[in-house]
Amino acid sequence: MAVPPSAPQPRASFHLRRHTPCPQCSWGMEEKAAASAGCREPPGPPRAAAVAYFGISVDPDDILPGALRLIQELRPHWKPKQVRTKRFTDGITNKLVACYVEEDMQDCVLVRVYGERTELLVDRENEVRNFQLLRAHGCAPRLYCTFQNGLCYEYMQGVALGPEHIREPRLFRLIALEMAKIHTIHANGSLPKPTLWHKMYNYFTLVKNEINPSLSADVPKVEVLEQELAWLKEHLSQLESPVVFCHNDLLCKNIIYDSIKGHVRFIDYEYAGYNYQAFDIGNHFNEFAGVNEVDYCLYPARETQLQWLRYYLQAQKGMAVTPREVERLYVQVNKFALVRSDPIQPVLQGEASSVSLGDAKVTSHPIPPLPIRLARPVPQSSILRSGVHTLRQGGRGDRWVSREKALSLPPAPSGCH
Repeated sequence: MAVPPSAPQPRASFHLRRHTPCPQCSWGMEEKAAASAGCREPPGPPRAAAVAYFGISVDPDDILPGALRLIQELRPHWKPKQVRTKRFTDGITNKLVACYVEEDMQDCVLVRVYGERTELLVDRENEVRNFQLLRAHGCAPRLYCTFQNGLCYEYMQGVALGPEHIREPRLFRLIALEMAKIHTIHANGSLPKPTLWHKMYNYFTLVKNEINPSLSADVPKVEVLEQELAWLKEHLSQLESPVVFCHNDLLCKNIIYDSIKGHVRFIDYEYAGYNYQAFDIGNHFNEFAGVNEVDYCLYPARETQLQWLRYYLQAQKGMAVTPREVERLYVQVNKFALVRSDPIQPVLQGEASSVSLGDAKVTSHPIPPLPIRLARPVPQSSILRSGVHTLRQGGRGDRWVSREKALSLPPAPSGCH
C-alpha cells in the first residue's frame, strides 16, 4: 500500500492539520489523494451525527422544572401531566433524574446535571465525543442532547451492581468481556497517549493547596508527594502496559446488568479516554473491596484475578491464551492497582479533606486528599511489595510506609489477599 508523503516530525494529529479528515481513517483526504492510497484501517462505525443542543440551564437544587422543559423538546408528544420522574441518589458529582410515561420505562429519558466545578476535572466536549464513540460501537445508550449544564440520554434497562455482585464469577465474566470490547476500540490511526499522568498532575495542582493543616500528621508534605508522583510515573511507565481506550472510572454503580439480555454495559463516560490497559483493570479490582465500608481483605485473590484476566484476554484476542500471557497481565494490573483514581468533587468544593475507609483513614496516595486514592494491605505476592506509602491494616499498628520499606514487609494479615 502506498504511504503518504513525508511530513515534518512530530506529526500533528489530524484535527490540527489543515486537511479534510477521512470518515474511515486518520489520514486527511488530501494526503490520501496525493499518495494514491486507500484507507490504512478497516472501516469503523459511521460518524455520529451532531448532538442537539438546547440553551437551557437546569437548577441543580430544583431539577424538575428544567428537566420538564427539556422533555417538552425531546418528547413533545408526551403530555406534561403524564410525565413521571424518578431521582437517583447514587451519583457523587452529578445529579440525575429519569423522566418517563409508561410504567415499564421502556422509553425513558435521563437528565443529568453536572456537579458544581466539575469543569475543572472534566472536559465536557470530550465526554460527548466518548459517548458517541461508545454508542457507535454498541457500548453506550443513545445521547439525545446536551444543554448548558448537562446532557440527556437513554435509560439502560437493568440494575446497577454492588461490590457483592462483581465478585460473582458469572457476573465478573460479563464485566471482563465488556471491558475487553471497549479496550479494542481503535485509536483511528493516531498514537494516543495515556491520560493518567496528565490527570494526576492536574488533580495535584488543584488540590495541593487545599490540604488541611490539621492533617499534617497523616499526610506527607507536598514535596514528598511530588517525589512519589514522579516515582510512580517512572516505575509504572516501564511496565509496557498497552495504551487502549479505557473507561477509567469503573465503579460498581457504573456497571448495569441486564438479566434479560444477559450482558452488562458501562455508564458515565466523564473520564473515559486512552490510558493504560492495566490501570483500567486494576482500578476496577479495587472496587471488590467496597465503597462505603471498605475491606481490602476482599480485594480479589490471585485465583480470582487469573480467571478474570483469562476471560478478558480470550475475549480480546479471540483465541486461547497462555498462562504466561495471563501472568504478565496479572503483574501489570496489580502494580497499576496501587493507583486508584477517584476524582471526587467535594475536595474541590472545600467540603472534604480526607476520606474514611473503614478503620483506615486514607488522605493521599500519592495525591492528598483525593482524587488519587490508594490503600490496601501489602499482598502476599512479592511482586507487589514496591508500593508507595502502602497502608497496612492491623488495628493500632496501621501506618504509612515508604516504597523502600514496603519491599521488606511481611505478608498481609491472614484472610487478606
